[in-house]
Amino acid sequence: MKKAGFIFLILFIFVASAIAQSPLSKGSKQLNAGLGFSGWGVPIYVGMDFGVYQDITVGGEVSFRSNNEKFPGGNFRSSIFGISGNGNYHFNSLLEVPSQWDIYAGLSLGYYIWTTSSNYPGNGASGIGLDAQVGGRYFFKNNFGVNLEFGGGNTSTGGKIGVTYIF
Repeated sequence: MKKAGFIFLILFIFVASAIAQSPLSKGSKQLNAGLGFSGWGVPIYVGMDFGVYQDITVGGEVSFRSNNEKFPGGNFRSSIFGISGNGNYHFNSLLEVPSQWDIYAGLSLGYYIWTTSSNYPGNGASGIGLDAQVGGRYFFKNNFGVNLEFGGGNTSTGGKIGVTYIF
């Protein structure tokens, strides 16, 4: 039984490798969407990446999060809207990563608008943010996968998790 399970696992890995496609090839685009990790509410994000050269992508992303906290004598509400552009290098060729995986790192430059309302002084803030990220994707099919990314910054402090669709 163990031998049959091992053979099935090897066959599954071979088939998954044969049908998966990553990283994003030149001229292709992918849609990313999901949730972020943050101490100030749960960010939602959607973004698009474009393959511009072998192992290099550029893209854009919008995100939104809100938070409502109650304190003795008042409430604190905040919302943050962010828009950013990113550039990533994909390490698949360099590290000979299997094709169903996509491992990358890069930088993002964005602008965020933070609004607050509370019984306490302060109106929030807006500004430019520079982020660094490292992440990976696993593709179940030729054009569909899941993603996990870690990094700091204004869009999703800590990281994000979501889905990716290539078209």
